Amino acid sequence: MSAIPSPKDHRPAPESAWAPFAARVFRALWIAQLVSNIGSWMQTVGAQWLLVGHSAALVTLVQTASSLPVVLLALPSGVLADRYDRRRVLLAAQFAMLAVSTVLAVLAFADALTPELLLSLTFLLGCGTALMGPAWQAIQPELVERSQLGQAAALGAVNMNLARALGPALGGAVVAAAGAGWVFAFNAASYLGIAAVLTFWRRPPTQAPTAHGEKLLTALHAGRRYVWYAPGVRRLLLRTVLFIPGGAALWSLLPLVASRSLGLGSGGYGMLLGAVGVGAVGGALVLPAVRRALGANGTLAAGAVVFAGVLAVLATVRTPWLAVVVLLPAGLAWIGVLSTLSAALQTRLPGWVRARGLAVYLLVFQGGQALAAPVWGALADGLGLTVSLLAGSGLLLFGAASLRRWPLHGMDGIDPSPSDHWPAPPLVFEPGPADGPVLVSVTYRVDPGNRAAFTDCMDHVARSRRRTGALTWGLYQDGNDPERFIENYLVASWSEHLAQHHSRLTTTDRRDEELARRLLVEGTAPEVTHAFDAAAGPVVPETEEMVEAMSTLGCRHSPEDRPGTGSTGSDDAKACHSPGDMP
Repeated sequence: MSAIPSPKDHRPAPESAWAPFAARVFRALWIAQLVSNIGSWMQTVGAQWLLVGHSAALVTLVQTASSLPVVLLALPSGVLADRYDRRRVLLAAQFAMLAVSTVLAVLAFADALTPELLLSLTFLLGCGTALMGPAWQAIQPELVERSQLGQAAALGAVNMNLARALGPALGGAVVAAAGAGWVFAFNAASYLGIAAVLTFWRRPPTQAPTAHGEKLLTALHAGRRYVWYAPGVRRLLLRTVLFIPGGAALWSLLPLVASRSLGLGSGGYGMLLGAVGVGAVGGALVLPAVRRALGANGTLAAGAVVFAGVLAVLATVRTPWLAVVVLLPAGLAWIGVLSTLSAALQTRLPGWVRARGLAVYLLVFQGGQALAAPVWGALADGLGLTVSLLAGSGLLLFGAASLRRWPLHGMDGIDPSPSDHWPAPPLVFEPGPADGPVLVSVTYRVDPGNRAAFTDCMDHVARSRRRTGALTWGLYQDGNDPERFIENYLVASWSEHLAQHHSRLTTTDRRDEELARRLLVEGTAPEVTHAFDAAAGPVVPETEEMVEAMSTLGCRHSPEDRPGTGSTGSDDAKACHSPGDMP
């Protein structure tokens, strides 16, 4: 197999639904992923078939064992994908799942696969899926142009829906003809395709992962902090929460619709799933036109309304062919909502935290479905299938109506590309990575007529500081000198602050800082100091050479503080300032 060139060697018009397929790596990975997804659905059928002779609870535990690891491991997987090369993380996940699937196949052929072993190995496969998820999502901006992320997300949803339609049918046929061992063997072989494409992919030059020594909990906290102080990301997660519980009603209750309402068997259920898949494929064709006409918020509202209508019709229809027709727009609505949310998130997240942000999204998405499914099942048993479907429809309509109050934020001015615009801090010694906390103070002189506008601009700067590492932040006005404003923020360690300098700031952060600086007194520039916690004694070592260097840099240091002059030293950290430097 020859090496695969960079994915951006073709630049098709972004309005084409199939534009991402012009990128060779995206196309190859999409095909390999389709085969792998079909294998996963075949494996699920084989696992459930082997447990049919046991209790119904064991059969349902197959789905639990597959999905639970995503809920448990999404956030740690996001940390790994941000700290290490994402291509290698994906390769590790493929080979791990290949090994587990091979063991499943061998045990099945040997007739030695007990329910406990089957569920345990299924859980391990789910762990591989959880490891792969954030890294897979995070590499999409490296595979296609930014303007094509919406189409790429839609094609990803098409991939999943096609596999959902084809996999169970193929799996059932193979199990009936040759036994469950062969579906496990096919699933194992299906991972080789993705592994091969990743192996020969010449990944475009990207910023090297930073903070390899960062502890897991620290990295998790950094991801949580970024999401919390990014209003656009928070709003997107809210939109996910408002759609998923109602949307999950279809996937949870469709088997009951097939058996109870329509009198269909397993083949008929597969036909209903196939209708959703066909609708998703058609949706990929029309989604670019829909987005141009309705925008992101209009697409979300229309998708929720259409999905609500499908649930309402399924609550009353008793004719199989009519149910098939009704499910076609369900595929379109599902793919429209999910691709819009996924593309919006990918275009907002900077590279250093992209996988962690996507992991939070996957956690909300998968967790919402996992929590909603048993609720819909219990409601169907208690109040009936019709009431449950209508309740799901009502939830979706509420979500659509809430877009007037909580719409997605616009993308105007959002540019998550990295910006290394802060100069090196002018210190007289080299702190250790763990030294800290570090208090960064920035002094501004603001024209009297610009003070209100300045504080408004600094609200955006505050969120930037907190997203990128600040534990606390405050802006203060000098009581003796009203033109003088002091910004203080605390960073946990020197390594965290250096990460702000060299990898975490974006073009948007730089723009927000520049807007605030335009309001300063003409001819002035911010003055920055970096102070270290000295509760246990002075942190900055003092020598004659350093005292002279501090004097040259303009640091605040009186002659009485010189060693050997009778001074016992100060318990406060020495602080250097340099006019015009950013933090």
